[in-house]
Amino acid sequence: MQDKMDNKPLAQKTNKRSTARLGAVQALYQMDVGDTSLEEVLVEFSAFRLGKEVEGEQYLSADHDFFKQIIKGVINAQLSIDPMIDNSLSDEWPVARIDATLRAILRAGAYELTSRKDIPAKVVLSEYIDIAKAFFEGEEAGMVNAVLDKIAKDISQTDVLASK
Repeated sequence: MQDKMDNKPLAQKTNKRSTARLGAVQALYQMDVGDTSLEEVLVEFSAFRLGKEVEGEQYLSADHDFFKQIIKGVINAQLSIDPMIDNSLSDEWPVARIDATLRAILRAGAYELTSRKDIPAKVVLSEYIDIAKAFFEGEEAGMVNAVLDKIAKDISQTDVLASK
């Protein structure tokens, strides 16, 4: 019984990060297709979405700082993460050609893999695969898995080579 109580804060933190990731993907999508600015998205999601009721549906509370870190991180690193995503996709499907929601998922996942060394790669993959499953019923979750896994392996190999 004590163990469950001790793990509760960790579970709440994890759930808030999961919600932040989902919100970040939605915000990145909105910025991509709606030509919405960073500041507009941050204000809208903080004031009206994360932890709020939208169209009769209650959004879970999110780690707002983590949400902002993902969005700002993707924007700041996009010129380096998009080529990584491109290299992990087939030649016929560059990042610019894939669905905007998938693009947002892959960019957020790639950002975390490259910039958040404090978060294990398996956690990042699992979280973004779950997000893909929430939006798609087909093979997209498998594609997210394959692309992010390749990026994680490439980063790991680069880290090993750099340490030699």
